[in-house]
Amino acid sequence: MALTITDACINCDECEPECPNGAIFTGPRHCDIDPARCTQCVGHYDTPQCDEVCPVDCIIVHPDFPETPEQLLDKYHRLSG
Repeated sequence: MALTITDACINCDECEPECPNGAIFTGPRHCDIDPARCTQCVGHYDTPQCDEVCPVDCIIVHPDFPETPEQLLDKYHRLSG
């Protein structure tokens, strides 16, 4: 599943540089994650790096984008070309 950032985000920008897929961007109210680019770091790391560095614990699984680990790995392969 892709991740998403809740309204609890404080725009600290700690997560954006950690994303190996370039899925995180600054939105109008807080940072956001492009679900088409989010692989939860599958293919890169064992855990989502954005969640590891988030000081307010506002990164959760996006309920609208259910994906299996295999689908996330396929997405990783498509994104990394």
